[in-house]
Amino acid sequence: MLEDQDQVLAPMEVDENKPVDEAAVGPVSNPLVGEFTWALPNFSGSTGKVLSEPFEIGGYSWQLLVYPSGNNRTDALALYLAVAEDDQAAFQLQRFAHFKLILLSQVEGGDVVKDTQHTFTSRETDWGFTTFVPLAELRDPARGLLVDDTIRVKVCVEVKVPEDFIYDSRKETGFVGLKNQGATCYMNSLLQTLFNINQFRKAVYHMPTSEDADPASSMPLALQSVFYKLQFTVGPVSTKDLTRSFGWDTADAFQQHDVQELNRILCDRLEEKMKGTRVEGMINKLFEGHTLNYLECINVEYKSSRKESFMDVQLDVKNCKDIYASFDKYCEVEVLEGDNQYNAEQHGMQASTEHTSCDARKGILFEGFPPVLQLQLKRFEYDFMKDMMIKVNDRYEFYDTIDLDREDGKYLSSGADRNVRNTYKLLAVLVHSGGVHGGHYFAFIRPDGKQWLRFDDERVEKADQQKAVDDNWGGEDERMPPQGFGNTFRLTKHANAYMLVYVRESEWGAVMCQVTEQDISAHVQARLKAEQEEKERRKKEKAEAHLYTLVRVSTDADLAEQIGSSRFFDLVDHDKARLRYRLPRKAPFSELRRLVAEEMGVPAEQQRFWKWAQRQNQTYRPAQPLVLESEDQAIATIKETAANRGTRPGVMATLNLFLETPAPGGELPPLRAKTDIMLFFKQYCPDGDHPVLKYAGRRLVPKDTKIKELHPLLRGLGGLGEGEAVEVYEEVKFEPTVMVDKLTPSVTLAGSQLEHGDILVFQRQLSQAGATAGPSAKEFMEYVRNRQSVTFKPLDDPQGEEAVQLELLKTDSYDDVSKAIAAKLGLDDPLKLRLTGALNHLTQLPRPHPIRYRQFDALQDMLKSGPFGQVSTLYYEVIDLPLPDYENLLSFKIAYHNSKLEEVSQHSVRISKSASIHELLEDLRRQLPAEAQGTRPLRLLEVYQWKIWQLFNPRDRVETIGDNAWHLRVEVVPEDQEDLEQQGVLHVHCLQVAEEPNNQRPFAFSDPFIMRLGPEETVGELRQRVQEKLGVPDEEFAPSWKPVLCTFGGAELLADDVVVASRLDSQKLYGHQERNCIGFVRENKNPRRTHAHLNSRLAAWQGQEKQLRIRS
Repeated sequence: MLEDQDQVLAPMEVDENKPVDEAAVGPVSNPLVGEFTWALPNFSGSTGKVLSEPFEIGGYSWQLLVYPSGNNRTDALALYLAVAEDDQAAFQLQRFAHFKLILLSQVEGGDVVKDTQHTFTSRETDWGFTTFVPLAELRDPARGLLVDDTIRVKVCVEVKVPEDFIYDSRKETGFVGLKNQGATCYMNSLLQTLFNINQFRKAVYHMPTSEDADPASSMPLALQSVFYKLQFTVGPVSTKDLTRSFGWDTADAFQQHDVQELNRILCDRLEEKMKGTRVEGMINKLFEGHTLNYLECINVEYKSSRKESFMDVQLDVKNCKDIYASFDKYCEVEVLEGDNQYNAEQHGMQASTEHTSCDARKGILFEGFPPVLQLQLKRFEYDFMKDMMIKVNDRYEFYDTIDLDREDGKYLSSGADRNVRNTYKLLAVLVHSGGVHGGHYFAFIRPDGKQWLRFDDERVEKADQQKAVDDNWGGEDERMPPQGFGNTFRLTKHANAYMLVYVRESEWGAVMCQVTEQDISAHVQARLKAEQEEKERRKKEKAEAHLYTLVRVSTDADLAEQIGSSRFFDLVDHDKARLRYRLPRKAPFSELRRLVAEEMGVPAEQQRFWKWAQRQNQTYRPAQPLVLESEDQAIATIKETAANRGTRPGVMATLNLFLETPAPGGELPPLRAKTDIMLFFKQYCPDGDHPVLKYAGRRLVPKDTKIKELHPLLRGLGGLGEGEAVEVYEEVKFEPTVMVDKLTPSVTLAGSQLEHGDILVFQRQLSQAGATAGPSAKEFMEYVRNRQSVTFKPLDDPQGEEAVQLELLKTDSYDDVSKAIAAKLGLDDPLKLRLTGALNHLTQLPRPHPIRYRQFDALQDMLKSGPFGQVSTLYYEVIDLPLPDYENLLSFKIAYHNSKLEEVSQHSVRISKSASIHELLEDLRRQLPAEAQGTRPLRLLEVYQWKIWQLFNPRDRVETIGDNAWHLRVEVVPEDQEDLEQQGVLHVHCLQVAEEPNNQRPFAFSDPFIMRLGPEETVGELRQRVQEKLGVPDEEFAPSWKPVLCTFGGAELLADDVVVASRLDSQKLYGHQERNCIGFVRENKNPRRTHAHLNSRLAAWQGQEKQLRIRS
């Protein structure tokens, strides 16, 4: 916005340096394109801003805006295109236009032309050029711009839809992206990679498919469709048909999986589909290689080998500098010796006793590499020291080309074909950005072998070698501090290569062969071209939508069809109205009458239309008869009783009308505007097991009519017997609660405050003798509004097929719900059920915590998912106690360890929340082995990442343990530690740790323990007692078990003469606190299993992930 010294709102200035499209307008026949020419006389006498008369282009009203003496400057003419003043107050104003402003000259070729594009909104109602032409140049007679003190300005406008301004991947790169369905970026990156392996794409095109098949149920046809659209269409491609053909639902689309796993499963399924066709074996031909697993004894004449095929190679990243280091590690020789000698006897070798086991060499070599080499980089692995999955973000270099024949073919077996050169060129880099529990996938691909492209879901853009390769090596980035103050700092790069695709250089031409339309079946081309034509038609229709009004006319037939079946409240769903007309906004209303007369056979003079209005209580009713100025009145001028809504490109105005027609053979009754009310009637039939609500008709009724005077009319409409008593209710509203009021028979319509469009519901009087008892109309409509279909799934098998579906009420209490599901399951006691809600309607996974007994007042609260979400699934589990009693208990899984730290047994214990931890331990003692019986005290520890997180105070209540404790361990307190609570008695936490390259902090990997400590005890003395406690032999203990001080910042090697107590920082016995520990460094020969078997309910929930399947 320019500064305006005259306090006049300045028009928006355009950046003349910003590149714009060269084409300003389209063909003249385009209804979104037009031009207007304006002559401004008395130019020299004009001051301030001058507006042209309004003109219409593309369905919108515009004006030209000129400042003859300049705007905020006095040396240049300012010229703008503006939204017409009458339209500037329109609600949600938004217009997209590409336009050209032309100052016409009488001199040939002398026109001044500038073009631009802009989104016009209520804040930016004009756009153009403050310096359109210098005034000196304008007044130069030789230029022919100012003639007889008159200038002539021409504007050419093309109205566009928002999509026209979106980045065009096809135009910029020659390729288009794939739409993300929720969490399908991993699939999109793989599909783009496979698509750009041209021989693979051609094989997919050559798969035979049926002309009548549905892509949503035929995986080959769906994949052909995706590939065809990627090759020939202009916008992002949907994969919904493809995922449906996989047998996936919405929940699958929001569950992220491993791209390598999808690659294997997809190729397996395609290989099956290709059997018996001309492309049989193509998957293996492209991707299959072979390895040779060998084993040979060193001192014995024995050798064995086994040939195996592979579709991809998994390479280590951790502790490997680059891709060659990974191949070195993959093919390195393992020597089996000592305790790990090879047992040759199992192969039937005739061996003396001393040769039953022998030293041996074992390894893997490659028999042959495939034309397309897929390398899976092991970025994710289980860390036994941390007891969790981690992502390896280490720096790992890979190269534009790799030579797998290097060093005289050291990766190849003796039987490999040495005539084949195994030099490969990088085609694709699949990148994962994020961590173990989530992230985003995208791919860098160079289809022509030169220009890298980044495929990131819908967007495809060019990239250089640095971004595609070097930036995805991982490692750390050096960053400058904010404002440049302080030292640089390093950040881990969480976006790094996860999968690499190489193509053998000698076969690049064959693999990346040309793929044309001739490779695609004619019926596939026809089907997909028809889809594309339909898409273009819809796009054009959307672009021109604001030029039309959709008129939806509802009739008695619509009301009769919908009420009681698909609709119970209000009158009609306008989307389902039978009479729907797309009319130009300028079309006269008489055209609508003509179309209705043709379709319904009702003459124009017998048609009375009513306008709908939304009331303050959110109901939507016919509010008043439509009164026209004339039959030629334009459709666009007819507005509902609502806010003025400006039309926008891509949005069609909608006009809803109700059509009143005469009874068959009759005439349209006259409407007395001041005395008559249009009422609608619904009949409720409570008889039988299935009550019915239906539409009974409508009438114009005088306001002074009493409710009881309507009874004869209602009996006639409802087919009731003469003299049968009826009850009449008014349907007032249904949001947020149902309001259906019974009307007093002696009160008039006016006294009941009834008006046009009100709905009366009538029924046979229930109290009448002989009538079948049942719910009233009010009760029935409350039931309909509150009914809720709920799916119940067993908690222990949430992804299973077994489920129970019940229709309940949103207002049902917890007890009502549990009784209903218990009855369905055949359980005697509903209280022996525990329910758990669902996370959201997309994944449909259970929440980590169950619903407490009577936690919510109603079912609708139990089904809430977030502030606005609602689910329809609950999970159940059968328990052995009534839920109120069960919830007063806490359940724990606890492992018992002996004095040598060995895990002996696992136990489940359940105890009252009010119990102490001491009572828990004594209750648990009954389950423990004999060595733990007696009176020796027990203690309870929580272990996390192989460190003692906390020691629990036996006097605390069990509630302090919490629901989400990690690994709970119980042990007998050693005799020398029974007095640790006493003042002045010292103790220390001890860890078993291993050193890790490039890491200052050693990682714990085995069970920690507590040792009593003397005030002057040295490290050497403590080390000796640890050896005695754990029973470690001298030959194992002496060379290892080095003592280190483990602190938050790292580790420090300790000498034997150091007094331990002098290096400790805490003597807090119970509870959690960061503390210095003594670690003993030793080799981790046998990584321990994790504690997952003892984790809490939360940990079990976190492990739930739908298995990746392609069910087609």
